[in-house]
Amino acid sequence: MATATLSPADSEKLTNLKSAVASLNQISDNEKYGFINLVTRYLSGEAQHVEWSKIQTPTDDVVVPYDKLAPLSEDPTETKKLLDKLVVLKLNGGLGTTMGCTGPKSVIEVRNGLTFLDLIVRQIEALNTKYGCSVPLLLMNSFNTHDDTLKIVQKYSNSNIEIHTFNQSQYPRLVVEDFAPLPCKGNAGKDGWNPPGHGDVFPALMNSGKLDVLTSKGKEYVFVANSDNLGAVVDLKILNHLIQNKNEYCMEVTPKTLADVKGGTLISYEGKVQVRTCLIQVNEFKSIEKFKIFNTNNLWVNLKAIKRLVEADALKMEIIPNPKEVDGIKVLQLETAAGAAIRFFDRAIGANVPRSRFLPVKASSDLLLVQSDLYTLTDDGYVIRNPARTNPSNPSIELGPEFKKVANFLSRFKSIPSIIELDSLKVTGDVYFGAGITLKGKVNVAAKSGVKLEIPDGAVLANKDVNGPEDL
Repeated sequence: MATATLSPADSEKLTNLKSAVASLNQISDNEKYGFINLVTRYLSGEAQHVEWSKIQTPTDDVVVPYDKLAPLSEDPTETKKLLDKLVVLKLNGGLGTTMGCTGPKSVIEVRNGLTFLDLIVRQIEALNTKYGCSVPLLLMNSFNTHDDTLKIVQKYSNSNIEIHTFNQSQYPRLVVEDFAPLPCKGNAGKDGWNPPGHGDVFPALMNSGKLDVLTSKGKEYVFVANSDNLGAVVDLKILNHLIQNKNEYCMEVTPKTLADVKGGTLISYEGKVQVRTCLIQVNEFKSIEKFKIFNTNNLWVNLKAIKRLVEADALKMEIIPNPKEVDGIKVLQLETAAGAAIRFFDRAIGANVPRSRFLPVKASSDLLLVQSDLYTLTDDGYVIRNPARTNPSNPSIELGPEFKKVANFLSRFKSIPSIIELDSLKVTGDVYFGAGITLKGKVNVAAKSGVKLEIPDGAVLANKDVNGPEDL
């Protein structure tokens, strides 16, 4: 348990909170312990103060360029040995609510009628078939996605993959006014609780019993990634490098663009590698000159190291306070991020990977990219960038609120336009796209208020502003 010096007022808050939490029968003793620990650390003001002048840009030893990773053997039996040590874990706790869907985000259809989960299963099936190995798939659900996911995974019962599901912790939201757990105020439904961020993956993996099951089968490393990142596929080069060099933790980072200013970055600080999502020197932090890389949230971690650190209660990751409002009551949920654990692992490194390993689908604009001719889908479930696109960056796409929900987005395109030569697209208003449209250069489509604007089948829009039919 975290020990800290608390003010008398905070000590009283904590005493009251402990007795309230003890009465919550919806959560386990492990969850109660983890929650009280997190709140104690939060109340103590425990924070890691970083001296800006001591921050150094990491060297190639700390953030290894992809082409400097240890060379791979061509021998398939060596590849099988590597894969037999691996577990793939997808963070599956998020709902698709921002894209207008109910249920887990991983069941949104992304390409050719296949969901994120379908593609993940296909990829691992292909590896297991090709190399005669047994890479299992773990899905970390939240209480929001657990029941639906159990039903969904039944459709893969005939696949050659062992699929495990487990739940991340469920913590009560805190009422800001008096620091009481929201479920104790009569709000015992889902709104009274929160999953405490993906930093919880380490204790949850251990508390679920899955970690011991996997290590007993000879598994050594877990590859953790968001289920909505289509670029987060198994990479043998990274796995091989970690095993050869006994690195307990690796964070994949990739070159930053101006669109990535919010992503955390890796720094060297007093001899350790750390992740920073620092907002102290915000303009300097957002600079893509000083901080050239950002965290993709693709992580490779040694399973025995996770067990050692969780048992020692050593993973004291920075706490992210996330204020919310439920039924007019101001509440606080406390979260941690898995990337922040990097500084607790031995020989932790970053790997500077190609941008292709970061292809998240967070909004309908991302869906437009991955459904377009900019990408193709292989039989093995990999989404591959079209080599016909000469610009290494993807086009920037901004779609108005009319396109936000997946169903609305799909209803506004008869077919997805060709965007191989597109630099940027901005769409506002009540706009519909016909079939076989080609977009090139910079295209801006803005329907006048109250007017429905239809782009006809076969239209080619190159460096064009369209405000009405007269512009077509």
